[in-house]
Amino acid sequence: MATRPAWTITDNKVVSSDFEFTWNGGFSVVQKQKNVSALHEAIRNKYNEYALEVSSKSTEELGKKLSAFSLKCGNVPLENVFQSSKKYQNGGPYEDLLEVKPSEAKRDERHRTSGNLTAFVYSGETWPLQPATAFYDYLYITSLINSYGKELDLSKYYWFTDIEFNPNKSINCQAKSTAIYKLIQQMDKFDVLESQKSWISFHEKYVV
Repeated sequence: MATRPAWTITDNKVVSSDFEFTWNGGFSVVQKQKNVSALHEAIRNKYNEYALEVSSKSTEELGKKLSAFSLKCGNVPLENVFQSSKKYQNGGPYEDLLEVKPSEAKRDERHRTSGNLTAFVYSGETWPLQPATAFYDYLYITSLINSYGKELDLSKYYWFTDIEFNPNKSINCQAKSTAIYKLIQQMDKFDVLESQKSWISFHEKYVV
């Protein structure tokens, strides 16, 4: 058995719940899609609501399109922008990571050898580490809007998952970011993305 989180909107807040399901071992796309199906079945059994897998392993084209590895900030892959924005105690931000493959940017050894993460630097502006995931969520949602606009139809999906996300190893999750996008859309609050201050204030209030 395995347990993975999924995100939804409750009382105008983005929240997560954990679901237990039978895990299918293996690294192939087929095996991972079996896990997606099992996770979504667990959600339907409990809430009778549909979920969207937001990753390259999604069985739906929309979920694949919303993968962080498919989105871009301007002309640069989102993953590269995020990784190149990291500032550490002993180095960074490493802007040369904008020029490599997204997978290489994520695995660059300097992320492990430069000390603790202290902030993010993006477009000349320094972002704090708290609220947790606020900077990543900002990058993801602005990239999503740049690619698909503010009218993306997510109405049939009440839950969002990312089968690759392991909360014991990471905090940022594209499924969570997608749920936040849906909340902003429902509340018609896209203006909160206009400044770091307004975004952080929104995140503190509406993202659990």
